Amino acid sequence: MNTKKIIIAAITLFIGVALLSFKGDDRNFKIAKNLDLFNSIFKELDLFYVDTIDAEKMIQNGINGMLALTDPYTEYYPEEEVGSLKEMITGKYGGIGAAIRYYEANNRIVVVEPTEGMPAAEVGVKAGDIILEVGGKEMLRGDMKPQEFSSKVSDALRGEPGTSFVLKVLRPMQKDSVEMEFKITRRNIRTNPVPYYGLVRDSIGYIALQSFTDNCAKDFKKAFIELKQKGAKSLVIDLRDNGGGSLAEAVDIVGLFVPKGQQVVYTKGKLKQADNSFKTKYEPVDTEIPLVVLVNGASASASEILSGSLQDLDRAVIVGSRTYGKGLVQTTRPLPYNGTLKVTTSKYYIPSGRCIQAIDYSKKNADESVARTPDSLTNVFHTAIGREVRDGGGIRPDIEVKSAKFPNIIFYLMNDDIIFDYATQYCWTHQAPESVEAFKLTDDDYSAFMALVKSRDFTYDRQSEKMLKSLKEMAEFEGYMDGAKEEFAALEKKLNHNLDRDLKTFEKQIREYLSQEVITRYFYQRGAAMERLKDDEYLEEAVKILHNMADYKKILSVAESK
Repeated sequence: MNTKKIIIAAITLFIGVALLSFKGDDRNFKIAKNLDLFNSIFKELDLFYVDTIDAEKMIQNGINGMLALTDPYTEYYPEEEVGSLKEMITGKYGGIGAAIRYYEANNRIVVVEPTEGMPAAEVGVKAGDIILEVGGKEMLRGDMKPQEFSSKVSDALRGEPGTSFVLKVLRPMQKDSVEMEFKITRRNIRTNPVPYYGLVRDSIGYIALQSFTDNCAKDFKKAFIELKQKGAKSLVIDLRDNGGGSLAEAVDIVGLFVPKGQQVVYTKGKLKQADNSFKTKYEPVDTEIPLVVLVNGASASASEILSGSLQDLDRAVIVGSRTYGKGLVQTTRPLPYNGTLKVTTSKYYIPSGRCIQAIDYSKKNADESVARTPDSLTNVFHTAIGREVRDGGGIRPDIEVKSAKFPNIIFYLMNDDIIFDYATQYCWTHQAPESVEAFKLTDDDYSAFMALVKSRDFTYDRQSEKMLKSLKEMAEFEGYMDGAKEEFAALEKKLNHNLDRDLKTFEKQIREYLSQEVITRYFYQRGAAMERLKDDEYLEEAVKILHNMADYKKILSVAESK
């Protein structure tokens, strides 16, 4: 049976089920009616439209349009994409352990970062290697879009553990690029949810948790126990930029610090089977050790369960900026023809009873846009000892850290691969540093980077320039320009595109990204995490409060809350 007939048969079956369930209920009638209309329109188009239609693409667009009326987390995965969903949930796949992406300069795919201890790194593949062939097949883009091309190469690199192939790459060198071949044997790859942990400032333990994949609680527990054995008297848990994952793993990590049987989160949905309560299942490791949790605007979902429940239970001080605000729970549902639907089935509530979902997707504006819940409409809840906390709009930190804004120029330097290319060139002319602590980007290094930027004829769009241009056009249209020429000229002088000035103005932030990219070449994600901590405002606030137990206890008191 061809694809078109399968789709029509599936729609017809769906209509039949809906009609059978119709018992005078107006909603059921509307569902049946509209499904019948959809089926009829598709058949008429297929029969009479002047050109042959792509049945699968048309139905897919219809599905996407339907899902767009729900929330961003409800998604359809056809059979060929189910593997990526499983990888996202488990953090595991069969392959070589290397991140790749499209490299515009060569119209090829480049290795961004081999994973430490995985096959690609073990045989000598390096960041910056341009992929030419996989298993004897040349990897050419053709007329594919960059994302399609990346998927094609990624699929070629992955496969059953134990299978081998030859990877041919072009390695950029200082004088001439060199073609190299590596024989690689695929194996089970698991992304490391804890890229780095260690002692900072003597007796303060630090654990970076970057995802909540399967069994990450075991990795976290192992790191925590090891830090205690090394003398950690307090602990910083870094959840910045952690977009979440498994709810159960978050509960298990909370269980390391609170008594067994403590309710951490419960879910409520439209159907009774979506209602669940999640309690800690094991005896804790340490219920007394002082805790600080670092969060930012990209900490979401399971990160908010972990940080929010520790806040509600008065078990940790939260430091950073307000979290993302995702209080929705998704489950997967099997679909015909081996597809999967990831669908939002409930909302989660942490110990105080609050849900921190920031956006109500059921209340869309006329233009289908949505907005965050304003603070004025949030509700007050209370922690275990009576501190005031609020729902709606993420977890508000106990100590707020205002980070410097991300400069626009860095986005374009990264997008044009200039920071990436500089790191590749740095490795040509520098010896590998003995340690992350010993590494430092010098003034000469930054001068070399500036020279590289200028050699590329680098240009970038500044939003302020765009807005000023639009304002001038509007002023001319409305007749205000004659009286405002001097003011516009003064603004243009201040907002003009000046590369030298901007490379100096944002030098500190650019150096941070350069340093992280370079150190990753030598010490992988572990090194990048360590490099970020060298000048980290969030960590400094955490250290400050953990060095002052009087202030720490004061924050976790009712008086301070009021």
